[in-house]
Amino acid sequence: MKFLAITLIVHGPDPVTGALKSTNDRLREVIDNAVLAEELGFDGFGVGERHERPFISSSPPVILSHIAARTRRIRLFTAVTTLSLLDPVRAYEDYATLDHLSQGRLELIIGKGNGTAQRELFHVTAEDQWDRNAESYELFRRLWRQDTVTYSPRFRPALTEAEVWPRPLQQPIRVWHGSATSRESVDLAARYGDPLFSANVTNSIEPYAELVRYYRQRWEHYGHDPALATVGAGTAGYYAARTSQEALAAYRPVFEGQLAAQQRLGLEPVFRTLEDFVERSSALIGSPQQVIEKVHRYHEQFGHSVLHVRAEAGGLTDAQHRDSLELFQSDIAPTLRRELPDPPWHWGPVDAAVPVPAR
Repeated sequence: MKFLAITLIVHGPDPVTGALKSTNDRLREVIDNAVLAEELGFDGFGVGERHERPFISSSPPVILSHIAARTRRIRLFTAVTTLSLLDPVRAYEDYATLDHLSQGRLELIIGKGNGTAQRELFHVTAEDQWDRNAESYELFRRLWRQDTVTYSPRFRPALTEAEVWPRPLQQPIRVWHGSATSRESVDLAARYGDPLFSANVTNSIEPYAELVRYYRQRWEHYGHDPALATVGAGTAGYYAARTSQEALAAYRPVFEGQLAAQQRLGLEPVFRTLEDFVERSSALIGSPQQVIEKVHRYHEQFGHSVLHVRAEAGGLTDAQHRDSLELFQSDIAPTLRRELPDPPWHWGPVDAAVPVPAR
């Protein structure tokens, strides 16, 4: 199994202290956390893309380019690239450039994105967002793979024998499809033989497991080898300590702060107590053995080979957060790496002379 640390770059008050970092400090924290993730042995680092409050993650290529310059080994992910909002030509140019700057360490997780405010910002409607996502991905794929492209899309001007530069390093890049609630993204992933990444952070396991099962069904329907269907999964929170009592005591103020924030926004909480959150959500909170056992329980439903945890403290102290990530790498990851499978492909920087196998 491989492990990512990800951030959506939420810019809001600390759920425990109420302190608000400056935008500059928050962005520098993201870079520092990526460097730390590589130092500790994580396999990838992901940066989200959102175009509305309370996020400041509107420019993943810029942030990931800076991370690429500060790191050497760790793979760089988008989480997710909102292709329904973007011009796929411009997105291709940004990411093909980043592919070179990172020496072929880039992977994309695409999705149509969430949030009414960002749809309105880009004049995308709830009715056309899925069509935009699928069309943009089709054009993006062609641009990445073909030296010239002729294509007549609905949502942007047509291309005729168009050349788009630079040509990328990876041939082709690996693209995951982010999945939260709908079958459209799942079917798109299966149709193209691409891996799926389950958001798996808001509800209990059942709706996510159903979508993963659907993905595997559609994968076979489209004629792909069942052994190559690949799934990643998120987590709703992470904190490990030597004992479950220590972990619960440290995380309780974080959970209570997040619960209070949801209630202030008028949101109906899915999990009303920390104990319920630990039991029924995808959060990994407890002793190392409890975390390992829970990942195994989820693996029985998902069959996933990649797992992400939160890259930032999010209400924990910096010391608690670092200690917990170190414990993950020393006491949790080695067991999971040994007992659960990796994705069925090479993982690491890409030699420019060796094409990446098509997926």
